[in-house]
Amino acid sequence: MNQSFGEIYKKKKVLITGHTGFKGSWLSLWLTDMGAEVHGYALPPITTPCLFDLLKLKDLVNHKEADICDFAQLRKTVKSVKPDIIFHLAAQPLVRESYETPMETVLVNTIGTANVLEAVRVENLPCAIVFVTTDKCYENKEWLFGYRENDAMGGYDPYSASKGAAELLIASWRRSFFNPKKIKDHGVRIASVRAGNVIGGGDWSKDRIVPDCIRDLQQYGVIQVRNPYATRPWQHVLEPLGGYLKLGAKLLDENSADLHLYCEAYNFGPLISSNKNVGALVDGIIKVWGAGKWESFSPDKNDHEASLLHLTIDKAYHRLNWLPKWDFDETVRYTVEWYKNTFENPSTVFDYTQRQIHEYQN
Repeated sequence: MNQSFGEIYKKKKVLITGHTGFKGSWLSLWLTDMGAEVHGYALPPITTPCLFDLLKLKDLVNHKEADICDFAQLRKTVKSVKPDIIFHLAAQPLVRESYETPMETVLVNTIGTANVLEAVRVENLPCAIVFVTTDKCYENKEWLFGYRENDAMGGYDPYSASKGAAELLIASWRRSFFNPKKIKDHGVRIASVRAGNVIGGGDWSKDRIVPDCIRDLQQYGVIQVRNPYATRPWQHVLEPLGGYLKLGAKLLDENSADLHLYCEAYNFGPLISSNKNVGALVDGIIKVWGAGKWESFSPDKNDHEASLLHLTIDKAYHRLNWLPKWDFDETVRYTVEWYKNTFENPSTVFDYTQRQIHEYQN
């Protein structure tokens, strides 16, 4: 399915919170490639290396280093930029990290979200906002069928709970201040998006399966796998980003008679055939890498991790005409080939990353 967006983002003012992160870097490059005027608001990159620096995005976007929990600074930025659309990605994004820093996780993921909502409200700024949360916002009962957007929020671990709480805050501000049926009065269009387990080139986060695999393959040739039988909805990073952009395009169309229908929550996940266990993912990574093996291990500390999680994407298909393009094997291939190319030809990382975006779009 073609994921081009015409001229909708050309010359639009786009504010991305969390633009220095993995997904934020891919989104920043994609939007600048489409001619958008991108403004970024985020803390410095937290990994070394990092995709933001490799792509030299500081030279392409209007880059501001600031904390999403600093309301005064965020409000000042919103006031000066006056964005047509905001993509809110700033977050503490790791489940296992949330066990180490639960209060920071809750603060960033809830108050940070509320700060974006409130900055737009107090500045009386008509704009579109896409809030990026997670598939882990649902109360996970580990049943076989996928979660729908109207299923209950929940969260076993601090990360999941904070994202469920963020969704409740988004719904609250939407009902209280930004009623979708009164858009002509306030001009604010709000949607939230929930994606599955995202993989792709340029992620170097700790305690994420793909970066861990790449590091182990480079250093030892043997991958240590913590939970090989856990099943996840794997998808390439460009899949949900394409969904966010498609939803954002709908929110930017202020003349649409159905505009209020897009001011809701949307799932973006893979087809059911891409729901594989961790062992299958690692096998696929090794196959594309061309060497290596894996072995399971039991960590000293066993924090709770869900064993089964699926999303239902019917709503995104019927409302947005969105479907994932790449199957499981393609997702793994594009991901591993990105790392291999970066290691072998580091000077080509920008062109290679941009080429993957173009191949996905066409």
